[in-house]
Amino acid sequence: MTSTAGSPAAAIAARRRQTRDKLTQLEKAIGQLRRERGRINVRAIAERAGVSATFCYENADARALIKAAVADALQRRDQGAQQEHERIEASWRERALNAEEALTRTQETVFTQRKRIGELMGRLRDVEQTAPADAAPALRTENATLKRRLDQLMHEHRSLQERLEGARSNLRFAEKRIADLEVQLLEQDQS
Repeated sequence: MTSTAGSPAAAIAARRRQTRDKLTQLEKAIGQLRRERGRINVRAIAERAGVSATFCYENADARALIKAAVADALQRRDQGAQQEHERIEASWRERALNAEEALTRTQETVFTQRKRIGELMGRLRDVEQTAPADAAPALRTENATLKRRLDQLMHEHRSLQERLEGARSNLRFAEKRIADLEVQLLEQDQS
């Protein structure tokens, strides 16, 4: 009678050892997948640990281990995505600010040049009235040079304005893309 009574106890003990061994294998597999930055889900962990997916679903301890590992992986991925989002957003924000600063400087330069041209035009008229006729060509040449410089500055102003618009457009696109990715992450978390 003792042989039949000891047999179930030995089987139960063996079963418990197997379960502990499988749980240890699951912990090792989770650690390996984390180090390798592999995809953490029930199938991947079960395959790496060499246990069945059924064991992972049916054993409460295994289910808790996997659930914690998946939650941790999702949290790490979300943190990484958030950091990447912040890095990209800071980059675009800096570009937009730089473009706005350059545009402001160009506008100030254009305003200064227009003011200077106005002063010189006034002087030119004054000189034309008092100066001899042979001084007029030199003044006209200087006036033409100033007009060319004004045209260059206006061209630079337009170019910087276009760059600013491009930076703003890129920033809007990046924000929309990030919002779409966040929605996808939420949908994946819910499913």
